[in-house]
Amino acid sequence: MIEVRLHGRGGQGAVTSAELIAISAINQGNYAQAFPSFGPERRGAPVMAFVRISDQRIRTREKVYNPDIVVVLDPSLPTIVNVTDGLKKDGWVVLNSAKDEKTLREILGGFKGKLAVVDATKIAIEELGLPITNTTMLGAFLKATGLVDQEYLEEALEHRFGRLAEKNKAAMARAIKETKIYA
Repeated sequence: MIEVRLHGRGGQGAVTSAELIAISAINQGNYAQAFPSFGPERRGAPVMAFVRISDQRIRTREKVYNPDIVVVLDPSLPTIVNVTDGLKKDGWVVLNSAKDEKTLREILGGFKGKLAVVDATKIAIEELGLPITNTTMLGAFLKATGLVDQEYLEEALEHRFGRLAEKNKAAMARAIKETKIYA
């Protein structure tokens, strides 16, 4: 089973991203679940969402404590939340940032593991006209992990966003090209 934890702020689409990953995995023939973790926070407050993907039924319903992958939609979160908490030794951090690798590793407390970085905010503004980074970060997630196929994620985007799907697919495709991998 692969477990993913997404960090974002209310309104950035972390919960939607988790759902789109799960739907894509299910459409590929896997079992998956996605669920949020937030209380009465308002728009802009830190939130988490979780995804599990497996080739067998998933019976656990608790939050993800030891993720294989962490996706960070907001570049300010690593300075206020320990986004690498519980990350498995060989896990991935997929991060929205314009900073260089050295600076990011320092911000992440000396993180030495696998890192995928894309300036998702810039891409989202240029492609969508808004700083909503969820579909852009899905592109970085795809490039780093290959966990779901792009075609299934594009189908999920079409279903979820309707006429806005093309812009979201463009943002995702651009992120796939622009994501830097530091392994």
